[in-house]
Amino acid sequence: MNTSKVNILLIYTGGTIGMVKDFETGALKAFDFKTLLDNIPEIKLLDCNIDTVSFKEPIDSSNMNPESWVQIAEHIEANYLKFDGFVVLHGSDTMSYTASALSFMLENLGKPVVFTGSQLPIGDLRTDAKENLITSIQVASLQSKGKPVIKEVCLYFEYKLYRANRTTKLNAEDFQAFSSFNYHDLAESGVHLKINTEYLYKPNLRKRFVVHKKLDHNIALFKVFPGITEAFIQSIFSTNNLKAVIIETYGAGNCTTEPWFLEILTKNISKGIHIINITQCVGGSVMMGHYETSSALKKIGVISGKDITTEAAIGKLMFMLGQNISANMFKTMYETPLRGELS
Repeated sequence: MNTSKVNILLIYTGGTIGMVKDFETGALKAFDFKTLLDNIPEIKLLDCNIDTVSFKEPIDSSNMNPESWVQIAEHIEANYLKFDGFVVLHGSDTMSYTASALSFMLENLGKPVVFTGSQLPIGDLRTDAKENLITSIQVASLQSKGKPVIKEVCLYFEYKLYRANRTTKLNAEDFQAFSSFNYHDLAESGVHLKINTEYLYKPNLRKRFVVHKKLDHNIALFKVFPGITEAFIQSIFSTNNLKAVIIETYGAGNCTTEPWFLEILTKNISKGIHIINITQCVGGSVMMGHYETSSALKKIGVISGKDITTEAAIGKLMFMLGQNISANMFKTMYETPLRGELS
């Protein structure tokens, strides 16, 4: 390995970017990583050393789970000192969930971890995979005075680099599949690669890099809707070993003020179950108490998710539950930005 060049590790988990069509069934299936690189000869023109590692059994992103998140984190942990940056190839459907979770799992990260994928397979004539992969490697390779420019978990897709824990997949068909409504783009790829330096995350590099692998996914998520029933809510809170519930409410954090609804929440908060309020809207923030229909939630101790995405809300919750944080500290910590996920 040429030590004068930046060293990048590609981690292939599965997803459309590394798939080919089975000629017998017409279905997409994963193929080996070497074939992926052979399909993009332009990678040889990049001024960096590239090594690769792959899941033993690449998975569709629909099957992604916390155990797989830990597997990605372990690849980064094992290779952290040997590489200057990491590019994770991942299916687009759950990419925001995985990338958001990794942002919490990788504490004091001082190097780039760039997630990317594609809407069309690498072998397709009109594929978006080539540009996404090449630019992701370039982004992960960026250095200034011998140090990485990017020091956070990001997501690159269709000419835009985003903070990972601010992203949501919005479109299943367009190449521009992701967006970040509540935070600025970190970079834009055009004729030049423009980095928006002022919006980059600035970690405390004096602190040691720590990988958190304990995640607790005894949680629930539901969206309020007109006509929601008491029986439905009760069924969620009767789940065995439930630790926390995320509620997607209307607008700025508003929901029904029916007595039965508030009684269920109050009862479960008193039992030690954490309840987080996030908005159904893709942009904007929860502001409990701004309207009368959210004042009661604030009064009973519901946690405000502010402008966090659903994907980041889940990753942050699993991470925090795994840290055995005291009940007194939990609300304060959840409402505090840990990795730039809140404004």
